[in-house]
Amino acid sequence: MRIVIQRVKRASVTIDGSVHSSIGAGLMVLVGVEKEDTSDDAIWLASKTAGLRIFNDDDGVMNRSIADAGGKILAVSQFTLTASTRKGNRPSYIRAAGHDTAVPLYELYCDETARLLGRPTLRGVFGADMQVELVNDGPVTIIIDSKLKE
Repeated sequence: MRIVIQRVKRASVTIDGSVHSSIGAGLMVLVGVEKEDTSDDAIWLASKTAGLRIFNDDDGVMNRSIADAGGKILAVSQFTLTASTRKGNRPSYIRAAGHDTAVPLYELYCDETARLLGRPTLRGVFGADMQVELVNDGPVTIIIDSKLKE
């Protein structure tokens, strides 16, 4: 699994012209699931997301987690994070997990971040045509791939 985390002032997902989910200050997370991913990947990434210290403390140092900062998470499935661009100019999505694998792992990631934070993780709609808007705060953007666990 691969996620892109952005610290935001605000973020929203619009579907068919209506706002489906929105948050104020917090994290916008794009979630890509690959064929070989397991529940261990989703749980590990949720833990990393909840504990990542990318919010400023009173001294202006990125030393606080989303739990410490009290913000919300908006997570959106994004199969294009699995793109391979090794050959040619048209991305290949051959590594992307199918619906039967991707949906449960995306949902597990969202449920686990909600459990760790003690508040809901807002979501997009898997497979929907979504318009995502955000105001990146910093800007702070972190990419984490569960295949690169250390």
